[in-house]
Amino acid sequence: MRRFLWLTSACTLVLFAGLAGAQQIDIAVGGSTLYSFKPITASEAFLPPPEKGGTYPTVSAEVFPWGRLGINGELAFRYKQGLYNGYQNFRPILYDFNAVYAPRISRKITAEVMAGIGGQRLIFYNSFNSCTAATSGCVAYISSNHFLGHLGVGVRYNFWRHFFIRPEAHYYLINNNFEFHSDNLFRVGASIGYTLGSK
Repeated sequence: MRRFLWLTSACTLVLFAGLAGAQQIDIAVGGSTLYSFKPITASEAFLPPPEKGGTYPTVSAEVFPWGRLGINGELAFRYKQGLYNGYQNFRPILYDFNAVYAPRISRKITAEVMAGIGGQRLIFYNSFNSCTAATSGCVAYISSNHFLGHLGVGVRYNFWRHFFIRPEAHYYLINNNFEFHSDNLFRVGASIGYTLGSK
């Protein structure tokens, strides 16, 4: 997981360094939780659990090189491991990259609408390490990765100088999310951030 977070951070820094001439850069941290639709059928012998609940710390950055049109990157992960179907610990990680449009509503309020793509990484932790002579160590988890589409909205309020708070909602359409009963997922929360450059 450390390698994954390091790679994501490095790619984000390179992207934003390349857009250093932007009019505005926003950096934010926050918290959120997940919601999912109820299953549409109960006829299956094994019904996967819903992917919902939990506390998800988030980090996001936005660059606006074209006025109110910009680029956004986000990362959200479950803070504490969840319990999959009552027997296996797991942790979801969601990340996405978006085009974002941020029209100003008033002097201190800005709307944000974004759409993009990303991925979901599900880490399932083993109770016992899996060690073999062919591997260079013991593996304490397995992971499952899925491509996703993302839509998001938020309302940013600049409450003091360059600081803002942003209530937000995100919708994910996850490809082949067979570990859970729905490919549709909602993340709702709020972020606090800082604007570099013009507001």
